[in-house]
Amino acid sequence: MSATGQVVDTATAQEFIAQALEKAQRAELGDIVGELEQKSARFRALLAPQSLTGLERPQLRGILRSIFATRRKADAIIDVMSVEGLRNSFDFLLYGAAPTQERFQGFVDCLSGYWGDVRLARKPLPGHDDADLPENILCDLASELLHFTSPDDRWLWTRWMWDPRVGTGAVPLVVEDQYDLHGRDAGETYMKVGVAVAFVRATGEAAGFAKFGVNSSPFGIDVFLSCVYAVYMYTTLRLRMTQEFNKVVPQLPELSRRLLGIWRFEL
Repeated sequence: MSATGQVVDTATAQEFIAQALEKAQRAELGDIVGELEQKSARFRALLAPQSLTGLERPQLRGILRSIFATRRKADAIIDVMSVEGLRNSFDFLLYGAAPTQERFQGFVDCLSGYWGDVRLARKPLPGHDDADLPENILCDLASELLHFTSPDDRWLWTRWMWDPRVGTGAVPLVVEDQYDLHGRDAGETYMKVGVAVAFVRATGEAAGFAKFGVNSSPFGIDVFLSCVYAVYMYTTLRLRMTQEFNKVVPQLPELSRRLLGIWRFEL
């Protein structure tokens, strides 16, 4: 947090959205918000308490494939964790009696078999290297489940938003340098990211850079942050990669949809 008490670097945030709007129309970004609302509706229906206990492999696979970090690992994760194991861990995360921070940490520890700092390397899951869930992949999964079942109260924390291992992501690009996103463990980091995202959302809706329609949506901030990351990625690639390689990078609307788990949505 800066000496003036500001959390959000508003000028930088506005510059990012200006660059994003050179690559996509605001209406296109509004369409992505609508698609996220549809994703949330499917998550809330499938993961409601009365539905969760009856989920079978096809539904769990669809949920995992709707999350960028777990899309390609969906079958392997189910093979190792089992249908019942995933249902139980989802139930604990979403409906357990403990505070959110403790449930988040417990979910990460349970699925990884490791108790400690999320920034430390994790071992592959026993018996199936393809199902390896290192570091922030588990945090991505937990935050997506929380956010898309309770979008007004819970938020995303994905590797492209904030990677504590290397200190990069969309969130630190638009908050003041003094704001500390590092937590002692996954649960505390999730709460710190939530505070930052809440400030960015409030500022963005007031200033217009995180609002993509007549009405505010809890998914506008997700789209904005995906745009920030896309612009950052394009800039980095342009500096480091060949022109031929840059041509195969997805255009901003597709990249945003991929990051947010709605590209070729299967649920």
